[in-house]
Parts: sequence; structure tokens; C-alpha cells
Amino acid sequence: MTDWSRSPFEPDITRVRRLPGVEAMLREVCALTGMGFAAVARVTDTHWVACQVLDQIGFGLEAGGELDLKTTICDEIRQSGCHVIIDHVSHDPAWRTHHTPALYGFESYISIPIMRHQGFFGTLCAIDPAPCRVQLETIVPRMQAMADEIAAALDLADAQARDFQVATR
Repeated sequence: MTDWSRSPFEPDITRVRRLPGVEAMLREVCALTGMGFAAVARVTDTHWVACQVLDQIGFGLEAGGELDLKTTICDEIRQSGCHVIIDHVSHDPAWRTHHTPALYGFESYISIPIMRHQGFFGTLCAIDPAPCRVQLETIVPRMQAMADEIAAALDLADAQARDFQVATR
């Protein structure tokens, strides 16, 4: 079990894990996509940290777990602000030679940016070692709605915390 209590990202991990419905969202992501791993990740210009995870494929990452940012596609998503969707890496000319799928052994991938009021927070993402049809009209809007819900809930929690601090001064 990962001890994320000492991580500099502990406040972000804790905030995401306290949000109502995030576990259900990750279950829905897996059900929608057919993938076995889903996560909410905090992505900065130097780190990729899992805040909440549903791992049904034995990927081996838990909340607080980190990946080397440069080994992920999320670094590119952070820079572009655009989602990435891959049904079948081996058959996708844009992604079949990318280092990330080979390193982590996945064939399907979807990642939607989580954009908070002050900017990019991270991603709502899913992977699976088998190809999955994720470039469907129903999947991207639903996952975008979940990413937007996570961002709004984080913004609201921060606003409530600020209001509480002001009220108790």
C-alpha cells in the first residue's frame, strides 16, 4: 500500500478522495469504456500522481502512486489541454511507436483533461491491455462531464475552505 501521507501532493490526493461520487465515476469509466483501469491523476509540469484509482487489471498503481511524468501521455495532454483517445494502439499510426503504450503495456487509452478555474489540474484516464472501442459518440461527452464535475467539486471545496477560514478569523 502506498503511503501518500508524506507526499507533497497529499492535499490534492485527499481532496479528490473526499469528493462524493469519484469512486462511482471510476466504475462508470470502466463500464463505459470496457477498460480495467481508471484513475484521477494530478499532473503538474514535473509530476504524475494518482489521486484515486480503480484497478481491475493488476496495473499495480494505488492512490498516491507516481509515474515518471515523461513516461506518460498526460504530459502531452497537460501541454495541449486536449484529450487523447486510442482504441487500438498497435493499429494507430499516430500512437503505435509512442513509448508510453509499450512501456505500460496497454492497447487502449482515454484521457480527458480536468480543467479547474485556475487552469489544468490533471486527467481522468483509463487504460487496458486489450483494444477497446472508446472513440464513440457516447463516451467522450460523458467522460468530459465527469472531468468537469470533478473540477467544479474541487473548486467548490476550495471556496468553502477559504470561506471557513475567513469566517473563523
